[in-house]
Amino acid sequence: MKVLIVEDNRQIMETLCDYLLMEGHIAECAYDGKAAIQLLSQQKFDVIIMDIMMPRLNGIEAVSHIRSTMMLSTPILFLTAKDAIADKRAAFSSGGDDYLVKPFDMVELELRITALCKRGERTDVRPVQVGELTFSPRDEQFSYNAVQLKLSPIQHRILKALITAWPSMADREQIIEAIWGEESPDSDALRSHVYSLRNLLRKVAGKDLVETVYGRGFTLVC
Repeated sequence: MKVLIVEDNRQIMETLCDYLLMEGHIAECAYDGKAAIQLLSQQKFDVIIMDIMMPRLNGIEAVSHIRSTMMLSTPILFLTAKDAIADKRAAFSSGGDDYLVKPFDMVELELRITALCKRGERTDVRPVQVGELTFSPRDEQFSYNAVQLKLSPIQHRILKALITAWPSMADREQIIEAIWGEESPDSDALRSHVYSLRNLLRKVAGKDLVETVYGRGFTLVC
């Protein structure tokens, strides 16, 4: 397991590095958020251990940049002395996956980062792309050929159901539930909204992007 440790306390940093190396892992170090971002632009890691209180760029700001700008889905564990609920809320909202308060047990730390590594990269960070159509989970935005699409709320839900299901088909019941929940409308309502979405996408792309699978549902085509 290749781990990036972002920590400005040199004693804690050295202790973490020594322990992880002893357990057979590879450890790289950064002493602030900016240094971490530079390393992450050059190397790939399995897990990131991130302090919060650091000079130049703190951990919350660094993780927000890692998720929203760099679009990295690497699992991140916050390791910090800050134990208030507000701090934990900010850490998870920025894109953190786990939170461990100092002082901590080294065995517990390794158990947590091993679990994060096994869980794998997050699936809600990286954009999903079908041809020139792109969906960004972080800001819930669709674009075509880098141009942001202006969708109604229902069009957005339909297109999200289609791109989430792709390359498989999204069946009618799945789309209806995504739009209306348990309050199913008459059969013409879905057809009307899909028709409007298909026309909007045709104007942007110059071709049909939504294909009807008759009697079953709908699918995206590149």
